Amino acid sequence: MPRRTTRNSADRVRSSCAIARTLDVVGDKWSLLVIRDLLHGKSTYGEILQSPEGIPTNILADRLKRLEEAGIIASEAYQERPVRYAYTLTPKGRDLGEVLGAIVRWGKKHIPGTRTLTRS
Repeated sequence: MPRRTTRNSADRVRSSCAIARTLDVVGDKWSLLVIRDLLHGKSTYGEILQSPEGIPTNILADRLKRLEEAGIIASEAYQERPVRYAYTLTPKGRDLGEVLGAIVRWGKKHIPGTRTLTRS
């Protein structure tokens, strides 16, 4: 059977497995860190960019776009010249807080030196 070609990765479905489908949306190296920052009260591109992990600017812009397309975050312009946006989690995005909490608990239990970052 020929491979299905699509315009973007969001159009492809690996399987109906809930884990696989969730990873298709937030399973990259950066998305959950962006969500973590929004949960901790950051709301602008610049604030997220200052996170200790050092996300590259092009990756941050891409992840914000992808997360908005997935309905996990929403953006609203807060400045017109130049246009700058504030980002907030949608209810769908806030629900990922439980997932992040589970990851934190697992990491603190099983990975020596792991700590919870303080909110900034």
